[in-house]
Amino acid sequence: MKELPPDLAAHLATGVTTLCWCWRLTRRDETRQGFTDHDRDLVFDGTTFEAAAGFTASEIKDAVGLSVDNLEVTSALKSERLEEADLAAGLYDDARVEIFRVNWEAPAQRVLMRAGSLGEVKRAGGAFTAEVRGLAHYLQQPKGRLFQYACDADLGDARCGIDLDVPGFRGTGAVLTVASARRFTAAGLEAFASGWFTHGLLTFTSGAALGQAIEVKLHSKAGAVVTLELWQPARLPLAAAQTFTVSAGCDKQLGTCRAKFANAASFRGFPHMPGNDFLAIVSRPGSASN
Repeated sequence: MKELPPDLAAHLATGVTTLCWCWRLTRRDETRQGFTDHDRDLVFDGTTFEAAAGFTASEIKDAVGLSVDNLEVTSALKSERLEEADLAAGLYDDARVEIFRVNWEAPAQRVLMRAGSLGEVKRAGGAFTAEVRGLAHYLQQPKGRLFQYACDADLGDARCGIDLDVPGFRGTGAVLTVASARRFTAAGLEAFASGWFTHGLLTFTSGAALGQAIEVKLHSKAGAVVTLELWQPARLPLAAAQTFTVSAGCDKQLGTCRAKFANAASFRGFPHMPGNDFLAIVSRPGSASN
């Protein structure tokens, strides 16, 4: 049961209330933003809760056991601090969400109703709908190691052991021409073979996308023309002369680990596990195992 602060409980007991909802988003880069359905800004706990964002929320669905509580928040993209490009670029993925019930006449009278994180975000025109998931959804995420053919280490981490600062494993380049927020030609990578950076990590070092890191979907080279395609859109505007660094890519296969990185001894997959063909053979009537 939710325990209310005494002053808020006294306010509710009067029968005439001045209540509103406040939402606080904390992105993974620790940027905090506040929004409210009240008609003027509120300030508490070091956060300004903006009234111009037009947030509305569905009813909160509570579930028993370890099922995930959720609700949906809908808003128009008209806040100066909430931009469509940032949503598209994934800056709000898994952002922490806190939902407060607040007495707008005395914001110190408030209670935290829910805490969770942003899930699926849908955009349509100038509006968006975001799913807010309860904290129980983290209990449904895989933890620990998985028995699988592919390596489960991240290239360059302590389990992998590869030093990505070695010149052969890292490139520095600049955008030449822009085809879309995900695809562009680049200068500075001509010395690397086609596909070398496929599955690698590209980090922008200037421009609107400064600091944004995105996995490379495809690195191709045709003559002197180097093209990079990203899995997710970069923050716009993406323009010529924006600089970036990019690390070599790994498809998590033993052959790549051995041939490209000479690192088979640190491979973190299980490439010799018996597969479906083996199971079909041993279960066949008259096989040796029977």
